[in-house]
Amino acid sequence: MVALEAVGDALQRIEAQIRRVIIGQQSAIEQALCALLADGHVLIEGVPGIAKTLLVRVIAQTLGLQFRRVQFTPDLMPSDLIGTTVFDARSGEFRVRYGPIFANIILADEVNRTPPKTQSALLEAMEERRVTIDGVSHALPKPFMVFATQNPIEYEGTYPLPEAQLDRFLLKIVMDYPTEDEERAILKLHDEGFRAHQLEQVGLTPVIGAEELERIRAVAHSVRVSDEVRDYILQIVRRTRQNEYLLVGASPRAAIALLLVSKALAVLRGRDFVIPDDVKQMAPPVLRHRLILRPEAEVEGLNADRVLSSILEATPVPR
Repeated sequence: MVALEAVGDALQRIEAQIRRVIIGQQSAIEQALCALLADGHVLIEGVPGIAKTLLVRVIAQTLGLQFRRVQFTPDLMPSDLIGTTVFDARSGEFRVRYGPIFANIILADEVNRTPPKTQSALLEAMEERRVTIDGVSHALPKPFMVFATQNPIEYEGTYPLPEAQLDRFLLKIVMDYPTEDEERAILKLHDEGFRAHQLEQVGLTPVIGAEELERIRAVAHSVRVSDEVRDYILQIVRRTRQNEYLLVGASPRAAIALLLVSKALAVLRGRDFVIPDDVKQMAPPVLRHRLILRPEAEVEGLNADRVLSSILEATPVPR
């Protein structure tokens, strides 16, 4: 219990630092912290100006981790992302010039604007935590986490992410517009001098380092899950494969992801055991990007979240 209390204290301090800059977006912050505890990658979807980039920058600064932002464009090459070998005229030898992916937290901005070849290089990094430069494998720093963003309303000039890559994202976080009161507070914050590109003036200080993050992840991994709750996860995932509106349901990897982030949410809530509500709350961000709807579902105006809502309502909750 002492370990759990210490973890809870660290997480509260992290969240308090984030809230000095990010107003509102409670679900997005909570889900991002769950992904951090579960050591998974995140896809963030939201209209421009909703604080997607700012959220990731603040998380990196709060953890004292190395952060790199990569703007994904149609002309971005794999070597621009992972690096290449260059000839050093002084030494007469080739040396590796490492790309921006060699950092702890990577922001892949507008990831769907780059061609499949570059997306594939990112996929290898996400899955293997390694990249290949001119036939030689290089390990990425630890910890390593990718936050990728995409705009939900602009499709011209984009390359839709393949299902294989979408399945590598632990969560898909949807950031929506703030409430009226939250937006009023945002205006007040900026009127008082806050500038998103000058985070150092806010006085954010690292709360934990890489080593403590690993210890916190170990605590999250040790959270207890009963047979009944595990079966609840299983039933939710399997029902996605039997739903009349879904062409492709969730994979076994999705079930594992739902288990891991449910444990992370339990730790965030100060518990060393998972309850069904943890599973129910994390099911949409874990599953929404892994499902493929049938054309008739889209004609009827359904989306993945609405289908998931009906599945969750129909799945018996363990007592």
